[in-house]
Amino acid sequence: MPLTRRELCKLFGAAMIVQAPTPQKTPPQPLGSNSYDFSQLPVRSSNGAQFRDIFKGKSATGELIEVHETTLPPGGAPHPPHHHVHSEMWLVREGTLEFTVNGKTGQLGPGSVGFASSNEEHGVKNPGGTPVTYFVVAVGPGAA
Repeated sequence: MPLTRRELCKLFGAAMIVQAPTPQKTPPQPLGSNSYDFSQLPVRSSNGAQFRDIFKGKSATGELIEVHETTLPPGGAPHPPHHHVHSEMWLVREGTLEFTVNGKTGQLGPGSVGFASSNEEHGVKNPGGTPVTYFVVAVGPGAA
């Protein structure tokens, strides 16, 4: 059956609609052995908290890993409790960190470590009257 010019134009117009390509996420870079001078790490701030990104990438054995340092002001929290695929570990440098995993809350002081396994709901906040500083080590899918 022959097509009219109107029908042909409609088909041609529909054929010309091209979906914009979705931006590709840059794949994590392989991590080599290195040292990271803390005094040279740039500081960024958000809602009174300070963050220092230390490194992120893919280990030689394939794990994605990200490490950063956070300083929270009194009463501060980086975000509400949440969960994700990668595991996270908090290493407290100074101050007191309130650490909650699956509804169970504890206090972590200097030298203490908290760990949240994959997909467990977790959150942290500063319950004290002075800043708390801690390192976060994230390992697994989505960490880098």
